[in-house]
Amino acid sequence: MITVILPIRNEANYINRCLDAVLAQDIQQEQLEMLVVDGMSEDRTPDIVMEYQKANPNIQLIQNPGKIVPTGMNEAIRITTGEIIIRVDGHCVISPDYVSNCIRHLQEDAVDAVGGPMQTIGEDFISEVIALVMSSKFGVGDSSFRTETGQTKLVDTVPFPAYTREIIERVGLYDEELVRNQDDEYNYRIREAGGKILLAQDVRSTYFSRGSFAKLWKQYYQYGFWKVRVLQKHPMQMSLRQFVPPVFVLSIIISLLLTLVNPWGWIFLALILGAYLAVNLGFSIYISARHGWKFLLSLPVAFAIIHVSYGSGFLVGLFRFANRWNDKTGKVPPL
Repeated sequence: MITVILPIRNEANYINRCLDAVLAQDIQQEQLEMLVVDGMSEDRTPDIVMEYQKANPNIQLIQNPGKIVPTGMNEAIRITTGEIIIRVDGHCVISPDYVSNCIRHLQEDAVDAVGGPMQTIGEDFISEVIALVMSSKFGVGDSSFRTETGQTKLVDTVPFPAYTREIIERVGLYDEELVRNQDDEYNYRIREAGGKILLAQDVRSTYFSRGSFAKLWKQYYQYGFWKVRVLQKHPMQMSLRQFVPPVFVLSIIISLLLTLVNPWGWIFLALILGAYLAVNLGFSIYISARHGWKFLLSLPVAFAIIHVSYGSGFLVGLFRFANRWNDKTGKVPPL
């Protein structure tokens, strides 16, 4: 039995495509159960899922009062009997052979979790800009599943992972404190327990990017904010790229404060912003030359939003969680 868990909230615009993709998998539907865990949606998401249930008895709709992904995943994991458990977002579409390839890699490659490269796409101009930024190493660093294709290798984390039941029973449930970064934290616990996570080039998915700069800011601000709790729990999980945005934002703040007492502050501020702008424009020109010059004016804005929002969220998180450095447990409930 294969269990696909969909922790969702307010996905009325995307849930049809997501469910259709899971139902189109090239395995027998009798092998597949689908647990849709709805985080108290305020749109038509539950109604759409219930329409699908009429023709697909293997779909089960579960309520998630906690509203966030970790509480939803934990609700589903507690009741499922699947030997392999796969998390899928309502904002994505998996390829028809996604599940079968995950099964094959878990059985043949002696790994405990598997995922694959994620193609980020946009459906209008702004979401196209955001998709380009989220697929760029300047935008998101060396995140393998976002920026690399054609490689199969062991990695730190993957999107929409397939887990063996054995590794879930060994590691336990998700940390219900983490609004964001729950997969990073969970996958670190897997590796800490001796598990292996595979990025497989034939396990493919498509993710629909955010449709506004305001939503992009909120998304990456939360990534930065909650990354502080991951740092406090697992310092070795962090990579250098994740410290660059907060250092950048902090350097701007310090330079601005220096301008109040010393004219050199303006020089430092100009150097910092000038260097960033030069690199930002360089990558924006490179991407525009490959994908279209219509993106040139918007790309620098999107890059800046990702970097400044993540860095700001991280700095606020350091202040907010200043007394949590000895808390290595978080809110992981018993299995």
